[in-house]
Amino acid sequence: REGGLALIAVSDDGSGMSPAELSLAVERHCTSKLPADDLLSIKTLGFRGEALPSIGSVARLTVTTRRRGDDAAATLTVEGGAKGVVMPAAHPPGTRVEVRDLFYATPARLKFLKTPRTERDQALDSVQRLAMACPWIAFTVTGDDERVLLRLPAVTPDLVAGSDPDDEGAAARRQRLAAILGRDFADNALAIDAQREGFRLVGLAGLPTLNRATSRDQYLFVNGRPVRDKLLVGAVRGAYQDFLARDRHPMVVLFLVCPEEAVDVNVHPAKAEVRFRDSALVRGLIVGALRNALAGAGHRAATTVADQALGAFRPGELPAHSGFGQGGFGQIGGFGADRGYRQSASLPRGFAEAAAALYAPQGGLAGLAPGARAAAPEPGTAILENYPLGAARAQLHDTYIVAQTARGIVIVDQHAAHERLVYERMKANLADGGVKRQLLLLPEVVELDEADAARLTARADELAELGLVVEAFGPGAVVIREVPALLGETDAAGLVRDLADELAELGEALALKERLETISGTLACHGSVRAGRRLNHAEMNALLREMEATPHSGQCNHGRPTYVELQLADIERLFGRR
Repeated sequence: REGGLALIAVSDDGSGMSPAELSLAVERHCTSKLPADDLLSIKTLGFRGEALPSIGSVARLTVTTRRRGDDAAATLTVEGGAKGVVMPAAHPPGTRVEVRDLFYATPARLKFLKTPRTERDQALDSVQRLAMACPWIAFTVTGDDERVLLRLPAVTPDLVAGSDPDDEGAAARRQRLAAILGRDFADNALAIDAQREGFRLVGLAGLPTLNRATSRDQYLFVNGRPVRDKLLVGAVRGAYQDFLARDRHPMVVLFLVCPEEAVDVNVHPAKAEVRFRDSALVRGLIVGALRNALAGAGHRAATTVADQALGAFRPGELPAHSGFGQGGFGQIGGFGADRGYRQSASLPRGFAEAAAALYAPQGGLAGLAPGARAAAPEPGTAILENYPLGAARAQLHDTYIVAQTARGIVIVDQHAAHERLVYERMKANLADGGVKRQLLLLPEVVELDEADAARLTARADELAELGLVVEAFGPGAVVIREVPALLGETDAAGLVRDLADELAELGEALALKERLETISGTLACHGSVRAGRRLNHAEMNALLREMEATPHSGQCNHGRPTYVELQLADIERLFGRR
């Protein structure tokens, strides 16, 4: 209530305490975490042992508890540090802790609290993190006026419909995470399960095209304990660096299980941070597991991409066009009355534009509008439609490939898609010993400012490994002698100028191979099929087939989708057919 300022009450149906344990629990230096007096083997959750006496010193604390099998419960109150007497009480098995009038005994600390809504949201976040770690436990949070803020029923393996008996825990985890983070996350997340030297990592990692503006939706649990750890943020960024722009962040929920002696949970008063004995091992495990999962995703993109595309369609009207009458194609009125259309209903914007391009009063197809070019069918088109990205049907505005699949249509951004393909080939070539180079018949001199030229020549050896050979040509210029062979014909001068800008931003500290995603991304951009380039039918289908065979081709190097798939059922709903 009031964001916790008036009341924070936590009840459970756990094991409870005896009256003697209750009296001891509110004493200073008391802890329940050391049943064997071993600081290195802490398996219970919660925070430091002095939490209850600390809370009781600044608020009105009441603890009521009952062990299973006991005839009655016991209750104890601590107000402003004054401990009361343990009294008998009525309470079901379990424990209830109530904190009222927070900081009434230390009013100076009240000014450090945020607004009631912010404090409430932070409490809710804490409960959600516990719920992620424990899907078999039900959680309910109520706020002012007993309004339910969160209700999560227990998810046991036998309640998960269609779950694999061999992986029921993973199915329960996915269902609980769907309830907290949304169905979009559960539907577009990759399963993680990896082991290394006694450590096991499981969880879910979102596809790159399902990303956020902050790292808020990145969660790490260590032996069931929710922690906020900088190690996770760095490892996740390293794993996704090929797929996302620097200002975008993926959604991940990871659960790490490790020996108790391999992690120190006592480095933070609220146990929110931990310290690993071998942090490099943990980071390597996280990065490796995420990269393997992303590689296994192939060309898959998040379904949210299609949902956003469908959501962008809005009722629109056709512009005035010769040959269109008042009751014609501009507004749906002359047909569809049996479907309940209103006279004023109009085609979705985008579809209406396409209809204007293709409709002819004679009832046949008119000539395609400028920028929309049909692909002549070739033998085997029906077979191609069974491929994931289908058979190319048209190229729109010399930029977008429209393909037909067995279950809908696919729209491909040819530049973004080919940029990813070139980038993946560059990475493969680099791993095989270096990118193949092509000698320019006439070396090209590029004028730069002196600082940019110096930065490029200082990195000449590293650039050569990436297939670009440049040499100093006076104080403010470089000469290009060789370019990466897979780029084909490219604007070499523009490429070098862009690289000079990238190097100025990166600084001098990092090797280019460590920033492969940045430098190779620039190279790939210059070598990819540009928007505005016309492709023939065979070229379009070849691009689709290569996308299907190339890992990570569902997004470009900046995390943007390379294609959108629209299901036939969704398109039919747009037109009221469903």
